Amino acid sequence: MIRRAERKSYKWVGIAAAVLLLAAVLVFGLRIKEVSVSGSNRYTPEQIENILFSGRWGNNTILAFIRDKTQPHRQIPFVEKYKIVFHGPFKAEVIIYDKSIVGYVSYMSSYMYFDRDGIIVESSPDCLPGVPWITGLEFGRIVLYQHLPVKDPKIFEEILNLTQQLSVYHIQVDRIRFGSSGQPSLTIGQMEVTLGDGGDVDGKLSLLNDILRDHPELKDKKGTLELDGYSDTGNDGTIPFKLK
Repeated sequence: MIRRAERKSYKWVGIAAAVLLLAAVLVFGLRIKEVSVSGSNRYTPEQIENILFSGRWGNNTILAFIRDKTQPHRQIPFVEKYKIVFHGPFKAEVIIYDKSIVGYVSYMSSYMYFDRDGIIVESSPDCLPGVPWITGLEFGRIVLYQHLPVKDPKIFEEILNLTQQLSVYHIQVDRIRFGSSGQPSLTIGQMEVTLGDGGDVDGKLSLLNDILRDHPELKDKKGTLELDGYSDTGNDGTIPFKLK
């Protein structure tokens, strides 16, 4: 009777061990094989996949799911937040929400990026493509996640309006410079564009868009396109371009 009971006990132990082994194989053998990424204008899908699912067990489905649900998400530069949706054991979808960035200023060998309200949202040693460098502003000590300390906070509204209008006309600028009197000018490649006192900005940018479309070579010339005196009612059709 004792031996029979022992054999029965060993049998159940063997079954339990086999079940655990099979479960371990299933758990640790499940790998995410396909990752789709949407919403990011700053990163490629491959870059996001390497950030979130790299390492020996980074693409293990079970561990990735547990990590996503129980641990704080990784901090990714220029990303406000992200969401991972698991579609079965072999596929994951990553939805990226980029930070809203209007421009950046240079500060202590770093580039400080700010949003539409003038809050510093990111610090980086690299220039982000498609984001204009803002110069001519006077500011004090910069602290991450606080307002850029400028003399007149209304300047951020002007920067936002200008960048939004540039976006409407698909004009990409390298720099927006504010002169001592607050008048903005644009740098596009080698060319500088003066806008004057800010009046009829929409008309000036519409004209600039037409000029760049008809004469794209101007971006490669060191000179100044003077839109200061442009007016949709009183302009004679001549726009000065002065070579430097």
